[in-house]
Amino acid sequence: MRTVRLLVFLSALLAWPLLAKEPAVPDVHAVDYRLPNGLRVILHPDHSAPLVAVDVWYDVGSGDEVLGRSGFAHLFEHMMFQGSKHTGEDQHFNVLRKAGASNINGTTNTDRTNYFEVLPASQLETALWLESDRMAWLPELLTDKSLDNQREVVRNERRQRYDNVPYGKERFALNLLLYAEPHPYRYLTIGRHEDLEAAKLADVLAFFDKWYAPSNATLCVAGDFDEPIVRRLIEKWFGAFPKMNRPTHLIVQPTPVAGPLRQVVEDPFARLRRVHFAWHSPAHFAMGDAELDILAHVLGASGTGRLEKLLVHEKQWAQSVAVMQASARMSSVFHVMVDLRPEADLAEVEKAVLAEVERARTEAIAVAELRRAVVSIESGFVWGLESLINRADMLQQYAQAFGKADGFARDLQRFRDADAARVLRYAKMVLTDAGRVEVVTLPAGPAGAPPPPRSLPAAATTTSNGGN
Repeated sequence: MRTVRLLVFLSALLAWPLLAKEPAVPDVHAVDYRLPNGLRVILHPDHSAPLVAVDVWYDVGSGDEVLGRSGFAHLFEHMMFQGSKHTGEDQHFNVLRKAGASNINGTTNTDRTNYFEVLPASQLETALWLESDRMAWLPELLTDKSLDNQREVVRNERRQRYDNVPYGKERFALNLLLYAEPHPYRYLTIGRHEDLEAAKLADVLAFFDKWYAPSNATLCVAGDFDEPIVRRLIEKWFGAFPKMNRPTHLIVQPTPVAGPLRQVVEDPFARLRRVHFAWHSPAHFAMGDAELDILAHVLGASGTGRLEKLLVHEKQWAQSVAVMQASARMSSVFHVMVDLRPEADLAEVEKAVLAEVERARTEAIAVAELRRAVVSIESGFVWGLESLINRADMLQQYAQAFGKADGFARDLQRFRDADAARVLRYAKMVLTDAGRVEVVTLPAGPAGAPPPPRSLPAAATTTSNGGN
């Protein structure tokens, strides 16, 4: 039945704007309340399958780190799976697997850290017990040995996913161009090797004491449950925790880029040249964020995007094109990435991209382009609701951003309210020459690198082998 309802709603979306009125907003019922100790609880019932998702958000991410302590939020995510007082050392996964859990993980980004599991509805109390135990009793089992173990796991993760992969150097170089010291977005969530190496057990415990308080956490339970029973279980496992002060988050505005800036990195793992342009853009859910999502679709959507059609299909200069508005709490970044074919002229590709960017700054997008983008974004939104854990995560995100979990209508309305004039206004505001940074990746394999890119004035050009 759920799939049928989603198909009906999607059909309405695809018919827009032919309909006389806008399509309805998905009905994702949620109950939102707080325990006396400050823990926020979101309950979303769905009886279509005998499953529950438990999703705990801690309102801390790499954006809350200080200079010299990069990577702490992600390191602590790993520490949270080491075991707590009543579960035993390194038993979290084992307990959940025996309970039939199908999805267990934790993730960290700039703005939050979350931990989740999806398991049979009959095992809900097991998940609540595990999450409550590590919320209150994790420090009991934290030792220098467990820190050393997870520190090396994280450093290996950095090597495997950032240092020794194609275009990994580009990611570090781009952030260093975009963000000046001491902005916490300057360093990627994975952190720097030297900061991870310098971490002491006392630092980790202090991080836990500051950020892992019930008042700084949200517990979302989504799925097949009886609300009165779940409320009693949550009170049983979380209600006795003491009330603690909610930590203060510092919102740091990025220093304007004194661009255009251009950096070249040589990458032994890359096989194709890549040119990557980026600009600071409005923060997540701020005015202009949705408009730049729409513009990203207009420029880069597969099959219809302006840059996709020009560079991949017409000129055949590019292997692929990607355009995105990467949204975050303090500030977002608008990206344009092009992977070049071996025979393509880099200077011509750069010129073509910047010409399309300038067109987006000076000419309003067509009504058909706007409608196509909004329908695509809304349909992706609806299909995402098929996943129980996705719904739980969206409820968490709205609670963090809007102060209330029921934010589906507000989120969708951002795109429905957008028009071509507003897209043009924010394109003109954001996609300036002065605000532009560019990273060019050149393969540095045995076959040698392609011809070097064209030069900008010396003051605007830096060359590096990457790093962090």
